[in-house]
Amino acid sequence: MNQALQDSVFMKACRGEPTPYTPIWLNRQAGRYMKEYHEVKGQTPSLDFFKTPDLAAQVTCDAQRILGVDAAILFADLLPILEPLGFDLDYIAGFGPSISNPIRTLEQIDAMTAPPAIESMPYIADAIQLIRRELPSNIPLIGFAGAPFTLASYAIEGQGSKNYTHVKRLMYSHPEAWHQLMDKIATAVIDYVNVQITAGVQAVQLFDSWVGALGVSEYRRFVAPHSLKLIKGIQGTVPIIHFGTGNPALVPDMAACGAEVMALDWRSPLIPTWDATGVTAVQGNLDPIALLAEEGAVLSEANRILEEVGTRPGHIFNLGHGIIPETPVDHVKALVQYVQQRSSEIRA
Repeated sequence: MNQALQDSVFMKACRGEPTPYTPIWLNRQAGRYMKEYHEVKGQTPSLDFFKTPDLAAQVTCDAQRILGVDAAILFADLLPILEPLGFDLDYIAGFGPSISNPIRTLEQIDAMTAPPAIESMPYIADAIQLIRRELPSNIPLIGFAGAPFTLASYAIEGQGSKNYTHVKRLMYSHPEAWHQLMDKIATAVIDYVNVQITAGVQAVQLFDSWVGALGVSEYRRFVAPHSLKLIKGIQGTVPIIHFGTGNPALVPDMAACGAEVMALDWRSPLIPTWDATGVTAVQGNLDPIALLAEEGAVLSEANRILEEVGTRPGHIFNLGHGIIPETPVDHVKALVQYVQQRSSEIRA
């Protein structure tokens, strides 16, 4: 990693070091709310879009350039890693991701094997190398992957879920099979993330987007051992950001899995949670729906968070979840500029 990247505000914040202003990047910053995204995607099916390195690279770099954020994040999706594990994945317009052969028998779990990610998903390394060549030399690139629980949930439910009926039935009824599944997924994700690190990302975010469906006891018994294995398997090379949403009670146990940065959603009070977990750095935690409010209200909410943090080093400004398609681009640009300017005044 070159010195400009090491000295970037984002990387310094990940290490808990003082920065002249608060770095900002945004979950789903390359997405459907941007006209440039639609111009690049055109009629390309979503799964092909994720797998085409030059298209993924362009939308990744476009978002960083247009918004002026302090880090780029690889444009990809959580779920294509399930394809090499034997799942038939598609993205259906107006519905979202769908798996036509979800887990319904224990024999399916026994049969799961994971080929090397560099062979089964070569487009990821190719996209990272293209992005790294195009990004400014001082802008870090964040890689990412789904965490084991969220990936297992998709593999079992086959689509989005409200009650996670099939997931919880397997988890409670067949705990040995559940742990076998989670172990296989965690092993595959370790390999996948390490491919990204070798290809040139400077940090990694692990998305456990569905983990809020669980209580603390369930998380500790059924999820934490596998998240811990995953983080240990990729630790020591780049900072790891651990993201979950939906249940603040899980945050201390998620933080105990060992990532350097804990990403918080808007349900968690930022400073008390930071103090309680003792993590090096925190990321968050503006409600993404706030971006639909009047611009002045958006900036007021951002100022509230910045003033709460004050001069404490180790804060990365972000949303508590992804930007939604209805979000005005001008509001996102104004947020980025405001956070950078206002935090520089606070930290002066």
